[in-house]
Amino acid sequence: MSAIIDSFIAPPCHDDIQILWQDEHLLLIDKPSGLLSLSGKNPQNLDSVHYRLVQTYPGCTLVHRLDFGTSGLMVVARNKAINAALCQQFSQRSVEKVYSALLCGHVEHDEGIIDAPIAKDPALFPLMSICPISGKPARSRYRVVERFYQETGLPLTRVELTPETGRTHQLRIHCQQLGHPILGCDLYGGLEAPGAEETPRLMLHASELNFIHPVSGEPVNARHAAPF
Repeated sequence: MSAIIDSFIAPPCHDDIQILWQDEHLLLIDKPSGLLSLSGKNPQNLDSVHYRLVQTYPGCTLVHRLDFGTSGLMVVARNKAINAALCQQFSQRSVEKVYSALLCGHVEHDEGIIDAPIAKDPALFPLMSICPISGKPARSRYRVVERFYQETGLPLTRVELTPETGRTHQLRIHCQQLGHPILGCDLYGGLEAPGAEETPRLMLHASELNFIHPVSGEPVNARHAAPF
């Protein structure tokens, strides 16, 4: 096994975390693009969602993460019991997550399923790869919202993405597999199309999060529109 060396240093993130809703048990937040979910091992990567929130909400813990470049909805537990209850919903795949994204090119079909197993490869870190032999099952659904052209003439498709599994980089690598990488994705081809190289961020946003409140038993249906 090759040792994995993470040399990534996150640039400073000047955007604030928005608290969208809270009670004594949990927080619903909007994570800005360009902020780590958890602080890294490298002391230069101290700033993160968790690092910031714990200053105001001692004892809070993350139930799930969003990639550094992804913005949008996250649920944060305010104590260990709530964390355990929410983690159980995530592991049972009863939490529905919907993402908004801009894909390079015009996607041919109005909707579809990408079913492609994803594997870690230490030699390629941080890249994941599609591998039918050693990969873990991964499925994502997509639905086209609109097809248009950027001012630069770059054809783009706005889609809703619903991951049925939760693999690392799943939506990013699945969209690349579809032939339409997410605009601004530095790892999976989203900066390669002419006119895409100046994109300021990864155009992926967690726009919906549906789960059951672990104390009240009521459904929580959170919505937060993409900023792009």
